[in-house]
Amino acid sequence: MATTSDIRNGLCIEYNNDIYQVVEFQHVKPGKGNAFVRTKLKSITTGKNIENTFPAGHKIDEVRVERRVFQYLYKDDMGYHFMNKDTYEQVMIVPEMIENAQFLKEGSDVEILYHAEQEIPLSVDMPQSIILEITYTEPGVKGDTATNATKPATVETNAEVRVPLFINQGDLVKIEVSTGNYLERIKK
Repeated sequence: MATTSDIRNGLCIEYNNDIYQVVEFQHVKPGKGNAFVRTKLKSITTGKNIENTFPAGHKIDEVRVERRVFQYLYKDDMGYHFMNKDTYEQVMIVPEMIENAQFLKEGSDVEILYHAEQEIPLSVDMPQSIILEITYTEPGVKGDTATNATKPATVETNAEVRVPLFINQGDLVKIEVSTGNYLERIKK
């Protein structure tokens, strides 16, 4: 058990039958009345953000979490399968726990957040960006670089992204995973 004086950014707590991470906090001591801690919390399981105020001295349930690096292996009817790179243990994750899973490439590394005491996976953190090969797009026309026009393209994970007109089939592109936006072309 911890108290409000232990609250810090990154702390994981159990609140309303869910696990939240403290994103932002502020200790407030008004001139009149009791002190309190104003917090912004992000749910680890759903990703929703909430704001909450705890009275000073309030008991909170601290949750110990661990980040472990796993390698993506494959997807089947049950879900996504990952392998721990240290112990070679395999774990299956349901699709609801992974944001932007359409960019998962076999062999890529992800971080899985684990509840340390219960040994259960809580969420999957994808990398910031990923390099993928364009498997299909309409051919580009020489000189089509002056405008910011884009065209649809399919990458090797079968996800569809918007790329500039000069990108061709077989090119390697860097994609921002959180938004699905094209970042740059990668030279082979």
